[in-house]
Amino acid sequence: MDPITAAALAALAATIGGEAGRHAWQGLTALVRRPFQRESARDLEENGSSGISSGELEVAALESDPADPLRAQALATALGVRAALEGEFRARLEEWWQEAQTTPGGDVHNTISGGTQNGPVLQGRDFSSLTFNMTRASPTDDRA
Repeated sequence: MDPITAAALAALAATIGGEAGRHAWQGLTALVRRPFQRESARDLEENGSSGISSGELEVAALESDPADPLRAQALATALGVRAALEGEFRARLEEWWQEAQTTPGGDVHNTISGGTQNGPVLQGRDFSSLTFNMTRASPTDDRA
């Protein structure tokens, strides 16, 4: 399995507002909430590495601030470590990731009509936090 990158997780967290993003995020949340397998937990205790994260805290942290790259990296690391330690989790994570990548986010149909456009036109999908700094040119001088 290719590792799930922090950038991919941050992008996914940013789409929680849409139906596809919410569905994918709920799948990840349910996956990380599953308890460690007994063998993995016993191995961790014997090796003195019981501080391994399940990923729950990292999912919640990234969900609360999807723009924070450190939170995205922490989640990517937690998922990678858990996948390396637990074969069943690795298989389920890979299945989830394949589904998340192929889940359609909806079609986009952009159309501009109706004559001359007096401003910027942005075509695409899932834009957020956009700002257009425009000054309006006045046809008359307001020096009166």
